[in-house]
Order: sequence, then structure tokens, then C-alpha cells
Amino acid sequence: MTDGTARLDHVVLWVRDPVAAAGFYERTLGAQPLRVTEYAAGTVSFPSVRLNEETILDLAPHAMAERMRMIPGADASAGHPVNHLCVSLPPDDFDALRARLAEQAVAVSELSHGAYGARGQAKRSFYFGDPDGNIIEARHYE
Repeated sequence: MTDGTARLDHVVLWVRDPVAAAGFYERTLGAQPLRVTEYAAGTVSFPSVRLNEETILDLAPHAMAERMRMIPGADASAGHPVNHLCVSLPPDDFDALRARLAEQAVAVSELSHGAYGARGQAKRSFYFGDPDGNIIEARHYE
């Protein structure tokens, strides 16, 4: 983390129920919930889930949109779709994720092979949706 290269720090997803969203990402991706208790107690504005030591997903409730004033028009972003976000996993974790999604009856796409990404051609990838309609791509390179 200290080599000075640019890294993805976080992605903010608009969600209807941040606690439920945190549970979904914990059950499917194995992401570590952060600040869920504090959010439920009303002491923080949103919870997050940790994907790895460098990257988190912030789970922003739609009600927070009215406070988004960092640039003009930011408050209108709630509910605006992002095409998808992609997580890269080791092959065993990739297979385990697909199995967990099947166990939970979460619809997934067919596998694709050779899709281009940040590290070149991925060996396999697939897509699935979260309960709020966000699309997630999972892939592995090895």
C-alpha cells in the first residue's frame, strides 16, 4: 500500500437498505461488514464492506442524497446506475462465490472467457446482481 501507485479506494453504491446490503455482500463475496452497528445506532451516515485491505464498498442509503452537495447536481445521483463494478478473485474464491450465489438462488450470467480487464485477459468471468440492482462482475486471471 505504500509503493506510491494509484489504487481504487472505494466505490459508493446507492442502496435501499444498507444493513441488508452489507449482509448480502458478506454472504456472497465474503466482504467484512464495517460500521453496520454504528449505522443502525444512527451514529454514522452509512456502513461499508471491506473487499480487501485497500478497497471498500460504501453502502449509501437513498435518503442520504439530499446531503450530497460536493458538486452541483450531486444530490440527483441517487439511483443513477453505474454499469457494473468488477471484483477480481483467486480461482478457488471465484468458484466458491458462484456456488454461494447458486445456494442463495441469485441469478448469474453464463461464464465468459478471455474478457479484458485491468490485468489483461481474464480466464473466466460472470455477472450477478445485488438486491438493489447493482451489477457485479466476478473474474479471475489465473
